Amino acid sequence: MNEKCLELASRLVGENYSRQAGEAMAGFTNKISVLLEQGKLPGEGWSDREIELLVAQLAAMDSNNFPGNCGVGEREGRIYSSLVARRNFNLGHGIGRSGDLVEVQPKAAGSSLINKLTNSMLLDIIKVSGVQSVKDCFLVPMATGMALTLTMLAMKKKRPSAKYVIWSRIDQKSCFKSILSAGFEPAIIELIKCGDELTTDLTAMRDAVTTLGPEHILCVFSTTSCFAPRGPDDLPSIAKICAQFDIPHITNNAYGLQSSKCMYLINEAARVGKMDVFIQSTDKNLMVPVGGAVIAGFDKQLIKEISQTYPGRASGSPSIDVFLTLLSMGVSGYKSLLAQRKALFVKLKSEMQALAVRYDVEILESKNNTISIAMTLNESGKDATSIGSMLFTRGVSGTRVVTGKENKSIEGVTFFGWGAHTDNCDKAYLTAAASVGMTEEDLRLFVKRVGKVFDKVCDEKENNEILSTKTSELML
Repeated sequence: MNEKCLELASRLVGENYSRQAGEAMAGFTNKISVLLEQGKLPGEGWSDREIELLVAQLAAMDSNNFPGNCGVGEREGRIYSSLVARRNFNLGHGIGRSGDLVEVQPKAAGSSLINKLTNSMLLDIIKVSGVQSVKDCFLVPMATGMALTLTMLAMKKKRPSAKYVIWSRIDQKSCFKSILSAGFEPAIIELIKCGDELTTDLTAMRDAVTTLGPEHILCVFSTTSCFAPRGPDDLPSIAKICAQFDIPHITNNAYGLQSSKCMYLINEAARVGKMDVFIQSTDKNLMVPVGGAVIAGFDKQLIKEISQTYPGRASGSPSIDVFLTLLSMGVSGYKSLLAQRKALFVKLKSEMQALAVRYDVEILESKNNTISIAMTLNESGKDATSIGSMLFTRGVSGTRVVTGKENKSIEGVTFFGWGAHTDNCDKAYLTAAASVGMTEEDLRLFVKRVGKVFDKVCDEKENNEILSTKTSELML
């Protein structure tokens, strides 16, 4: 309500009550003013009621919600289902315009404002996470794999002779297929072992650059967050190679936003060499539904060119989800989540080390991986994968069992030891991760259920050995 409305209200409910309500509303209005002026994550999270009030006001700025609006076009933000309308706060126009994902949509001032504020707050959250030198970012309404493809397609315009992408191996289909979908040939750089940890083969990477020719290389594609025992790539050293040969450098930072180690590597790479773009998933880092990624970098013009490569308008749902979430978290809520995750990683590793001692297995040491932990299994092949199945049926999701003996062909390229990130995996193992949003109860149940599965496997082995011994005695 404006001052005139409050003055009129005072005639009905009395001046004192009207004044108190006005003061409360002024406080909320001030919050909105600060958000619009600074475009930063609020220090403290907003209440659900405050967020709903704000979004309702923003939705009223879209043309489909104008009183008496007369829509005569084919795209007028019409929504048939009231359930769908409520789910989207009556924001039906999406974001961007044909040819630029971050451009203001004339029919949707409210949706455009949400998109602008979301991108601004995301830039702030990247800085809070440790990459202070980041210059720009935007939320793209598709998952990380397609966001990587979009980035490569944008870079292609500047490097018309490029045919190859130098890719440090990581056994995730979306990473590999993002290169193929962009129309490039992957030059696969196998990892090397440093103790248990798999890390970047910088010598092989440099040799690939000189062999293929820098002008024929679109970019070097590195990775931060990954399943142990693979560690993050050596981003600063890769950045130096890219700077020396003037080759773009992009990084898959899928769930690395929550890791101070991953963010440090990105920041350091930008400081000492060439780091162009890093991409992270919204669902993995901010706990929203799958469907969004954040493309960030150190050159505003490059980030703008990537946003302009996206054809047409885009769904506004990922922006709405992230906008609501960031306002709800605030800086304090986000920092608290990061601190909780880091503490739980330490506890998870300690508990898994205790399990390793109890069941005569080992923790594969991957000191640079501060999210995922790998523990060897005494079983192999189908016996190992059955452990993963037993855990899943007991409500444990997220663990991966890797045998190291499986092969996979992706569009004509065969990977040996698929899942292990290497052709030479000595032993089957399972992985577990302490990611943002994990709770103490998740950890307790995981440890308890792994113990029960291991006990069951041990009992079955013992029974089989007894049965085998008795059978041998009868035969004698």
